[in-house]
Amino acid sequence: MSEQKVWHSRGYLPHCDQPGLIQGITFRLHDSMPSTVLEQWAKETEGLPEIQRATERQRRIAAYLDAGHGACWLRDERIAEVMENTLLHFDGERYELLAWVVMPNHVHVLAEMREGWPLAKLVYSWKTWTAKRANEILGRSGTFWFREYHDRYIRDATHLANAKRYIEENAMKAGLCAAREDWRWGNAWRGR
Repeated sequence: MSEQKVWHSRGYLPHCDQPGLIQGITFRLHDSMPSTVLEQWAKETEGLPEIQRATERQRRIAAYLDAGHGACWLRDERIAEVMENTLLHFDGERYELLAWVVMPNHVHVLAEMREGWPLAKLVYSWKTWTAKRANEILGRSGTFWFREYHDRYIRDATHLANAKRYIEENAMKAGLCAAREDWRWGNAWRGR
């Protein structure tokens, strides 16, 4: 029996995590989204029902991140390569990557979870290793990643297809390339 908690909370929303689940995961650089922006959106969506409010929040966050705010350290090819290599390193062992993209200020991953590697532990390992290496490359110290991450388990085949398409087309929709296959730092490019 797995020691992973199926349902748990990091203090605000419930999360589902167990081996065999496919998870959509997004994490971002620490400076990519000022808290003042999130606070303003909270005020603007105050009267909406909670589900609609959460959906609108995620839509706005995605658009804001895609606009390329913050230092965008992942735009540096050396750091994007560190991130790519980190994701690929334990693919097939700790998780199975289904789709991923490294954007200038955030990362999207679609992965099937494996026994013994809870989602929080995986994301922590990705972020810890890449932060250390990226700070070395940049000659800096301090916070690199935003502490939290967004996760959503994939519910069915339609949800999976939509999540995969979103990830593979993210750079194109953000105006970083003409076709999804043109973006160097994602699985769509690697699959050519």
